[in-house]
Amino acid sequence: MNTRHNPGLGELLRYVNELVEQGAEEHYRAMSLRYRPRYTPVLRALHAGAQTVTDVTERTHLTQGAISQTVALLEADGLIARHALDDGRKSALRLTPAGRALVRKLERHWAATFAAIDSLEQDIGYPLRRVLEAAAGALEREGFAARVAAAQAALQQENPHVD
Repeated sequence: MNTRHNPGLGELLRYVNELVEQGAEEHYRAMSLRYRPRYTPVLRALHAGAQTVTDVTERTHLTQGAISQTVALLEADGLIARHALDDGRKSALRLTPAGRALVRKLERHWAATFAAIDSLEQDIGYPLRRVLEAAAGALEREGFAARVAAAQAALQQENPHVD
């Protein structure tokens, strides 16, 4: 019997993400920061000019729900604040003085992070970010559930007597 485990895509993605986040958290501790890696996309988007949850969602590859949860945590930590927009329909987000100070500390870390990603891509010989962007685009065009259903149908046609 073959006991070798053949990991699936989700398992590998979660494992790589775990390794990346562990390394980032280690670096944050070395910087003496109590910081959640999930804050990064929101803080970077706000620093780059995003003003609303919708703006942040458009600038990242995260869902509006994930952004809203992170915004609530950032608010609770005193790093961002909400204020009304002129039209009164939406609230805008802004970095607080503590948030701006944190972003100033993190800018060098973010530059180092992108240099580390470049190093990883050189080490593995693949443009990992481009591959993941292409995978995300393909899954946006045809979802994974539809792909699994098509694969099941094809397998059923090849072996109609196997359940």
